[in-house]
Amino acid sequence: MSKTPNLRRRRREQEMRGITGVVKKALGDMEFTAGGGAINWFPGHMAAATRAIRHRLKLADMVIEVRDSRIPLSSANQDLQPHLASKRRVIALNKKDLANPNIMNKWVNFFDSCNQDCVPINAHSKSSVRKLLELVEFKLKEAISREPTLLVMVVGVPNVGKSALINSIHQIASERFPVQEKRKRATVGPLPGVTQDIAGYKIAHQPSIYVLDTPGVLVPSIQDIETGLKLALAGSVKDAVVGEERIAQYLLAVLNSRRTPFHWRRHLNNRRVEGIRYEPEERHKFNLNDLQPKRRAPPNKSDVVYVEDLVTEVQCTLYTTLSEFDGNVEDENGLESLIEVQFEALQKAMKVSHKAAEARLRVSKKLLTLFRAGKLGQFILDDVPITKVS
Repeated sequence: MSKTPNLRRRRREQEMRGITGVVKKALGDMEFTAGGGAINWFPGHMAAATRAIRHRLKLADMVIEVRDSRIPLSSANQDLQPHLASKRRVIALNKKDLANPNIMNKWVNFFDSCNQDCVPINAHSKSSVRKLLELVEFKLKEAISREPTLLVMVVGVPNVGKSALINSIHQIASERFPVQEKRKRATVGPLPGVTQDIAGYKIAHQPSIYVLDTPGVLVPSIQDIETGLKLALAGSVKDAVVGEERIAQYLLAVLNSRRTPFHWRRHLNNRRVEGIRYEPEERHKFNLNDLQPKRRAPPNKSDVVYVEDLVTEVQCTLYTTLSEFDGNVEDENGLESLIEVQFEALQKAMKVSHKAAEARLRVSKKLLTLFRAGKLGQFILDDVPITKVS
């Protein structure tokens, strides 16, 4: 009998024991992800908006700092932290539905240990936003008793869901308070940089409470490459600035180093029992970009099946390539080699034509869309710090 299966099993066990902790360098510092250089995106409107935010912060009675639950530290604008730390502040960790709930609890405990109010939210859920507003009102209780007008500022880096939060707050405020003027809505979009001006929205009378929405602003220079890659992966930096292929490469490095495909195994076995229900010969017109959170008609049954089966194919491909890889994933060259194998395998799994000149780019875009929509699972990319940070 051949010893090949036993050898593969032993290699796989070795990979599973060591794959998460022995990669010598941070993933962002490795040549295959750092090759594009530092990630900086600071267009002119961000510079002007940053100045305006700093000026208006002096007048704010409360700050809601919105961060992405998947990157609770990386999505903080470090240049604004000294200004925010001196204000009443609540950190709203948005997109909690995309984040691992077990690790999210650890992050809440971490912020609590730093004496920092923190609430995981889903900006599209009224019940979730109500909990945030209850905390904000509690924190403003003393100020409300003596001030006729109060200002709450919403700040954060691009595409963390500030405008979606503003819209939910407006909907709730219209039910709870006698708002007289016509209710405004903030512009919402799936791309970073949609809000490019600062706008005030009156949400209550007696006292008058204004919520100030602000543009998403980054720091002029992101010193840490991995922080930049995390921001890009979460969608806070425009894909064109970094390059979809580089972002997808980083995503695969994260999945492999965390042995995530092995965690999918039981789920994949159940899905395989059900069987792939979507016929690959069909020319399906469903656009994966429709997975972006925005107002649209719900997908029909065939669209749901198509996405489910595509996700299964992607997960099976990544599991198979990782479990059968004979190289050393703990080594930078080994990890890079595995990622190259996975790109080729994903091209077949996604049925991207071999003749397509931009096949690798198309694979990258599809993979990123699935990740950002939470179809590959719930993730938190930042590690909970051992020591306290601001």
